[in-house]
Amino acid sequence: MSELPRHNLPAEPNRFVGRERDIDELCRVVGETRVVTLCGAGGIGKTRLALRVAAGLHSFYPGGVRLAELAGAGRPEHVERELARVLGVPEEPGRPPLDTVAAVAARLRDRPCLLLLDNCEHLVERCAEVVAALIAACPALSVMATSREPLRIAGELVWRVSPLGLPPATGRPDAESVRLFLDRAAAAGTRLGPDSLPDVARLCRALDGLPLAIELAAARTSLLSPGQIADRADDRFALLTTGGRTAPARQRTLLATVEWSHDLLSAKEQVLLRRLAVFAGAFDLDLAEQVCAQPPIAEAEIVDLLGGLVDKSLVSCDEGRVRYWLLETIKQYAAERLGTAGEREPLRERHLNVLCDVQERLFATELVEPGVPWEDRLEALAASRSLAGDQRLALGWAAGSGRAGPGLRLCTAGTALLPVGGNPEEIVTWTERLLALDLSEVPGEQVARAEACLAYGLEARDELGRSLEVAGRSLTGAAPGDGFTRCVAHSVMVVVLLRMGRAGEALPHAQECLELATRSGCAWNQAAGLAGLSAVALAGGRLREAQRHGEEALARAYEHGHRWIMARTAAQLGSVAEARGDLVSARSHYEMAVGWLRELGGDLELARCLARIGRVAALAHEFGVARERLAASRALAAETGRRQGMARCLAGLSVLAECEGDLAGAVLTAAAAAALRDSIGQHSATTRIEELLGRARAGLGEGRTTSLWSRGRAMDPDDAARHVLDGGRLPDRAPVAAESVRHSLLTAREQEVAGLLTRGLSNRAIAEELVISPATVARHIANIMEKLGYTSRAQIAVWAAEHPKASA
Repeated sequence: MSELPRHNLPAEPNRFVGRERDIDELCRVVGETRVVTLCGAGGIGKTRLALRVAAGLHSFYPGGVRLAELAGAGRPEHVERELARVLGVPEEPGRPPLDTVAAVAARLRDRPCLLLLDNCEHLVERCAEVVAALIAACPALSVMATSREPLRIAGELVWRVSPLGLPPATGRPDAESVRLFLDRAAAAGTRLGPDSLPDVARLCRALDGLPLAIELAAARTSLLSPGQIADRADDRFALLTTGGRTAPARQRTLLATVEWSHDLLSAKEQVLLRRLAVFAGAFDLDLAEQVCAQPPIAEAEIVDLLGGLVDKSLVSCDEGRVRYWLLETIKQYAAERLGTAGEREPLRERHLNVLCDVQERLFATELVEPGVPWEDRLEALAASRSLAGDQRLALGWAAGSGRAGPGLRLCTAGTALLPVGGNPEEIVTWTERLLALDLSEVPGEQVARAEACLAYGLEARDELGRSLEVAGRSLTGAAPGDGFTRCVAHSVMVVVLLRMGRAGEALPHAQECLELATRSGCAWNQAAGLAGLSAVALAGGRLREAQRHGEEALARAYEHGHRWIMARTAAQLGSVAEARGDLVSARSHYEMAVGWLRELGGDLELARCLARIGRVAALAHEFGVARERLAASRALAAETGRRQGMARCLAGLSVLAECEGDLAGAVLTAAAAAALRDSIGQHSATTRIEELLGRARAGLGEGRTTSLWSRGRAMDPDDAARHVLDGGRLPDRAPVAAESVRHSLLTAREQEVAGLLTRGLSNRAIAEELVISPATVARHIANIMEKLGYTSRAQIAVWAAEHPKASA
């Protein structure tokens, strides 16, 4: 080889961007391993990376570095001919391929040499045979190959080339994919500023960090902005068609690159690839077998076919080959093939039905079956959550195709979307969409089960009136033997009625829930029923009874073992202890619940417990702990968008502010909490508010207290929370006499009504005196209470008697 140049590597056509770690590591690996194959999807940058590594290593190989480009080799025997050509071995017409390999080996035997075989995938078997023969014959030879699947020969090290590093949603200029896009856009004549980074980031993420797709997209910036390109990413195969004229045909468009890989698959591999597009994201082998095993593919063939797709870089997987997924570009191509094959509708139907079966099994394991160890229940919940993306996809198809029955089955079985483990917004939205379809073919008990689930979500979303109505319908329609559904509906009604201040009405529902659960032996609902009885007793001030029921509820929850019901019953015992004034026990129970909820990941209940810990810590003058817990509660409440969570946090902040001596902040946050609770029709703790306002009037004066209450009610809840958490100060205002504040707050008619209340007149008597309707009088009184911060007619009468001029 002495007569040949040291290498035949081409000059780089443009700047190489990123992959610094890959280059360093590959240079080390190639120096230690005789055969290294760079594998990856089409367009991922295998060739550029291999050329870069080879260029960095050529000085270490006295025999030189030789590149054999095999993309144009159409037949197996062309592999030997290309090798002979680049190594300067004279071609002899009619020489057998084995003789050619021997001649090539003779050239490579003398000195250390690096041979780079590029694009082996379409001739992978012949490439494997040739490389194996050369390695055996040439002790000093090293081989680096690029292919969409491994050579599978002894001693081969497979290096999976990954997509370029992706930025966060806000965009980062140092992310590899962003750097490549900006560089290639500049080469196309487009200079992009910092304002474009979020759109560039969105585009790079949509394109999976595939270098070829990013380069093709950057070429489009001469006509479209990054945001416009990102908006069209779903039509990427029609959009990304502007590759270089001198590039290989398979790299001029994104579609050609993917088709090149697809056409190398066997017929059954092509069928499986298109069927895998039915999944929303990552999937496991078991799910693939259940959904995709239909003629012409048998279930037993899935594992080998899936392994083949992984080897050919069309399917990605984790290190343990437990979870599999398709890059979005591959997935879009496969989805188009699925539609062309006429399989989209049947496969969507199968996907929906399989998910129903799987989620119902997981639901039973997690919540219904007795005696299941917590580790197994948690595993079932994790499995259900892993299917959340597929569940959303299946529900969307069910709703769009009128498949109300299976759609409702999936809604009620997937705990990942229930308040136990998900966002109540979702379960409400999906269930309402499906219940709005034609239900004539859906059994009534199935509708009732879905309505119980809907009521659960509505309560979690703070729609108390609707939740109560839907839960009542569920009880009416539930099958007599469906104890679980009936218990859920009763439990929802207990919670809602308590929140609305109707504890007496809640009692029979808690009793019925407990009775049903006891008959069926369901420990979960026994715990729920007992917790409801404890809460009803607590609302009535019967602390011993509340304690007894609470302890029994926690015992049943322990028996079931699910951390969510254990946390909820522990929190109930914390409330009872707090009502007794036992702050140590209260905090202990709340902290216990927090530990379980963090293990579970239940944000809604976690926000509630954190707020309660903050309140108890404030009462114990542990202000640092209180502020930390209340800040965390506020963040979770804001994240979930639950008004009740924010109201609970504000009430805790009111306690903290007063304990720290900030009486103004206490009034402000209490008013903001009251306004939030009023907006959702929830009963407020009027006794505590009256006591707070009494202390505020004594310390701040009537006018200041009234002004603070009015401002708090009108204030953004988050601003009110920040006032206490950040130690903020209210804007200074000129002092105003209490009488003038009251006078300016009330209209002339409201002042008249207030004056008549001093005479103890009823609404009807006031109406007759002022010649208006009793309903109008009631509305005026409600307005007066809101403006003055009062909660009773007697308070208005006292104020009016003390300020006769204002009510004259």
